[in-house]
Amino acid sequence: MRPRSEAPVEERTAAGNAVELIDVSRRYESGSSTITALDAVTLTIPYGQFVVVLGPSGSGKTTLVNIMGALDNASGGSVRIAGRDCTRASRREMFEIRRHTVSFIFQSFNLFPGLTARENVQFGIDAAGRHDGPSAAEVLRSVGLGERLDQFPGQLSGGEQQRVAVARALATGNPLILADEPTGELDFQTGTRILELLQAQVGTGRTVILVTHNREIARAADRVLELRGGRITGDGPPPGGKVHVRDLFW
Repeated sequence: MRPRSEAPVEERTAAGNAVELIDVSRRYESGSSTITALDAVTLTIPYGQFVVVLGPSGSGKTTLVNIMGALDNASGGSVRIAGRDCTRASRREMFEIRRHTVSFIFQSFNLFPGLTARENVQFGIDAAGRHDGPSAAEVLRSVGLGERLDQFPGQLSGGEQQRVAVARALATGNPLILADEPTGELDFQTGTRILELLQAQVGTGRTVILVTHNREIARAADRVLELRGGRITGDGPPPGGKVHVRDLFW
């Protein structure tokens, strides 16, 4: 059963924004030096947006996503994720926020090698505590893996493993999906299929935030955030306007 504090995506998305950051900074101590990974970032991301985050290595992309995903605390400023205040949240509170609010898709897949595709997706459903949605098998069929339900990750191609990771994220029903370079190791055909699957979630009221070095992918976004030196240097629609995923090429 869904925890009593958790409403369906449609109800939660009507309540506010997916992400709200006000003057957020993140600093790390390195010996006698202080490294500023994020510098006074203010940002609001509503539900139902497909957002691409661009920037060179060291620009603060990973730090920004870690804070938006309740994986890390800010050093200063205010953080709200799906309406929940994370500014001074404890580790336990951060865990609960991640469990019921955020789904992650990593470039490295992060699948359990000893579990089948079906069991990996079921793990996501169980972790989120939501058992009133589509079954693990149904979600896997929706990403084209209906014939691979009982295969282990080692028996699947890289593209198939990534689709299992996407299915697990979708099955949780969480309103915020964070994808870190989800197409980085995939061929073009598989990569565009993953992007189409993610883009389709926006129509259900979810927010998808995708981190990439690939500027071509940004052309399919509703909104592009550019980071440099821990600061947002660009925020708006893709130059030339949004295009369909099928019109991309890399």
